[in-house]
Amino acid sequence: MSWDSVADSLCPIARALGVVGDRWTLLIMRELIMGNHRFDEIQAQTGMSSHLLSTRLKRMEEDGIVERRQYSKRPPRYEYYQTAKGKELDQVILLLRAWGMKHCDFGAKDEPAMRVVHRETGRLIDANWRPPDKGKRFTFDDVDSKISKGFAAEREKKRSSFRAARGLSD
Repeated sequence: MSWDSVADSLCPIARALGVVGDRWTLLIMRELIMGNHRFDEIQAQTGMSSHLLSTRLKRMEEDGIVERRQYSKRPPRYEYYQTAKGKELDQVILLLRAWGMKHCDFGAKDEPAMRVVHRETGRLIDANWRPPDKGKRFTFDDVDSKISKGFAAEREKKRSSFRAARGLSD
């Protein structure tokens, strides 16, 4: 069965997976949530080849979950942002984060990669947190977050390695 035939199924789970059912799409969404909007920033943090990233971003744009915004005319350069449809995936990413915190070998005392606090309630968003029953849908626009020292170091190492591999100075 081809990936396109999955997306044509009558099953809404299969159709959703046709749009976001690979790790790269969700990692790209993570980067957009974290404020990385440029191609090279996303590539450095995901480790994707430029061809794969370009292909995936075009597909995500066709699916209406990201949009391109030009920031340079010469040469033409674009930044990528979540659309309203893409922001609705924030809830999925939040639940995936919680599942990972519970089931992917993180100890109870391990520092999470991001310390995330819900602005409205002031509560720490941990593996057991759920959005309030009332009000608008959850998005990461509703939180304050701070990256842990360990995750910041991991990301800086990826960034530096990416730049060094391309002969760019920091």
